[in-house]
Amino acid sequence: MRMMIFASAILSSLLTTSVGAEDSNGAKLTVEHAWARASAGTTAAAYFRVLNQGSAGDRLLAVGTPVADKAAIHENKMENGVMKMRPIGPITIAPGQSIVLKPGADHVMLIGLKHPLKEGETFPLTLSFERAGDVQVAVRVERAGAMGADAADHGSMQMHDGMEHGGMNRF
Repeated sequence: MRMMIFASAILSSLLTTSVGAEDSNGAKLTVEHAWARASAGTTAAAYFRVLNQGSAGDRLLAVGTPVADKAAIHENKMENGVMKMRPIGPITIAPGQSIVLKPGADHVMLIGLKHPLKEGETFPLTLSFERAGDVQVAVRVERAGAMGADAADHGSMQMHDGMEHGGMNRF
């Protein structure tokens, strides 16, 4: 029993997604807490935080994943008392700033899921940045009603000079 608890704790610590990317022009990005809710249908959303600790800005241009036919950056916006969702263009991350994609705000829309997302699984999501290039993160699927706190601490992975380092988040 003790061994099982110990193994579970180690696995849990390895599954938190924190991926860093740095380019030669001063952009140093960290992607943290990539997560999604369990789904029943053919659409879902993914969320994460991007922190720019570099001296240059960067822009999140596009997203992609093999678990859906299409992935796109969307926003939720209140217009005339009605909440509307629509695709948005690149998101700028200024030096020293961060962006947070979360429920009810900007998020990654996953359209045409190849299978429902199940709690506890992970899937790859590629974030394409203007300066840092493509960064792949492991998205942890949380319970259907999760609001983000459930995904806060599931392990870490770092990437420097295009090389990934760290446990089980490699795809």
